Amino acid sequence: MAPTIPIKTPRIIKKLFPRYIWDLYTVSDNKIYLTFDDGPVPHITEFVLDQLDQYNAKATFFCIGDNIHKYPEIFNQILSSGHTVGNHTMNHLKAWKNTNDVYIQNVIDCENIIKEHSKVKSTQRLFRPPYGQISRSKFKTLKNMGYKIVLWDVLSMDWEKTILPEKCLQNVIKSSKKGSIVVFHDSIKASKNLIQTLPLVLEHLTKKGFVFDSIRF
Repeated sequence: MAPTIPIKTPRIIKKLFPRYIWDLYTVSDNKIYLTFDDGPVPHITEFVLDQLDQYNAKATFFCIGDNIHKYPEIFNQILSSGHTVGNHTMNHLKAWKNTNDVYIQNVIDCENIIKEHSKVKSTQRLFRPPYGQISRSKFKTLKNMGYKIVLWDVLSMDWEKTILPEKCLQNVIKSSKKGSIVVFHDSIKASKNLIQTLPLVLEHLTKKGFVFDSIRF
């Protein structure tokens, strides 16, 4: 049975935690912001990039530092294709199971790897905490380091093995609206749902008049 995680982030949660970035709604733009966590991963990330390119869509990839270290060529394919990248820690750490010092150092290690392998330079710092876990003290430290903490408006639930691709598709197309930040995963675990769902999401939402942009500040 699938965990009871809300597909659509409730308004009350957004109001209780307004310091986090949940969506990017503007009156004038008809944009949706696709994000991909846990890459880069061979074949899977490249599949995502190919699908995005077919729709001239831009996205944001929250990368794990260890994967950047293993696959720097794929990481730079993301950047050279005009997408943005964010920090997802070096080793996909859970904030609630690690001390501030350990967690922040893991973020710094990922940041250093991003800088080391980035042929396309960027001054912005985006961070998404693995599992959506963050504490007040860790948030404060990251904010002081210049990070924007990006969470989400819609979860595809692509990583959940008990969910069929059809359900994953409905999660996205029924819950996404102007300004939504949508979470997918370019990971092995999520690949079955991702590969079947992403092309249909891009096709459906494009027909609805949406455009896909990367997160930039």
